[in-house]
Amino acid sequence: MNETRPAAPTGAVPDKKKILAATFLRLGIGLVVFALLLFLPAGSLAYWNGWLFLATILALMGAALFFLYRKDPTLLEKRLKMRERQDRQKLLVTLSAVAIVPIFVLPPIDWRFGWSRVPAWVVAAATLALAAGYALFIAVMRANSYASRVIEVQEGQRVIDTGPYAYVRHPMYSASILIYFAIPLVLGSWWALVPALAIPPLLALRARSEEEFLRTELPGYTEYAQRVRWRFLPRVY
Repeated sequence: MNETRPAAPTGAVPDKKKILAATFLRLGIGLVVFALLLFLPAGSLAYWNGWLFLATILALMGAALFFLYRKDPTLLEKRLKMRERQDRQKLLVTLSAVAIVPIFVLPPIDWRFGWSRVPAWVVAAATLALAAGYALFIAVMRANSYASRVIEVQEGQRVIDTGPYAYVRHPMYSASILIYFAIPLVLGSWWALVPALAIPPLLALRARSEEEFLRTELPGYTEYAQRVRWRFLPRVY
């Protein structure tokens, strides 16, 4: 995934205090939403997988946001604010949200009624996979200072072909797939893997739409796509 951010105006200095406040606000809101999605359906605070997930996601999201804040606060501010403007992408984002909500809601219901039991070693392995997904996210941010949340080409754009981009064209989506398949198991549910199956095809549609745009608007992208054949996973897709 090769995205961009606009070059900051000459002499412009990002307001780091404002960005930091917005980051903490976003993180806080996210944790509250996660807690409501997990513990209300569980009907109990004894849902230990929920606490494990909240502690893990707080550490991982905090690390990712801190990395962005230190490396490129302007990029962090952009990622916090930007929304898709293309109707097709808005639709795909909405469909992804519809698929994501059950990934969080099904596990506490599963725990409440005892539909499935995930062994502790699987939960531990999934927690490591979740951490690996966020590590890949940070690697993408480290390689691509142009990365944004929306599909666009602006001044200063260039094709990135180093780091994870040397192996797949959309490593950010690869990280997302790993994360959303790990979450159901961290939360202790086999059944929540079912809605997670919708994530890869939705991201594939988004990637294809993105590439149609980039082949037209971003010089060198067609040649890059010829060199790096795989979108998400080498020798698979």
